[in-house]
Amino acid sequence: METLTPNLDFPPLEEGSAVKALAALAQAQRLRAFRALVVAGPDGLTPGTMAEQLGVAPSALSFHLKELSHAGLVSSEARGRNLIYRANFGQMNALLGYLTEHCCQGASCEASAPGGCAAC
Repeated sequence: METLTPNLDFPPLEEGSAVKALAALAQAQRLRAFRALVVAGPDGLTPGTMAEQLGVAPSALSFHLKELSHAGLVSSEARGRNLIYRANFGQMNALLGYLTEHCCQGASCEASAPGGCAAC
């Protein structure tokens, strides 16, 4: 079994920031867009590519990307005439760290299944 230990490579997340990030992800289209950016990795995606992959109108996607950006979960960069959106992995890891910070009362725990904690 794998032992889980806290990853301290990211700054701690404040409760307000965690709530904002979770609220942004609590909508199906935004969650799908964020997951697509996570899959794309550091190369990111253009809004056009994302809209096509997700089967969503570009105007709707723009609204969702703005919400994810305000929550600090995505960033954008102009590259020529295109915008490239990327997942903010530091913020994602900080959110995961916030959610699991006190798992098993701060002690390491053994994962009995992928994503599972034997003590939970």
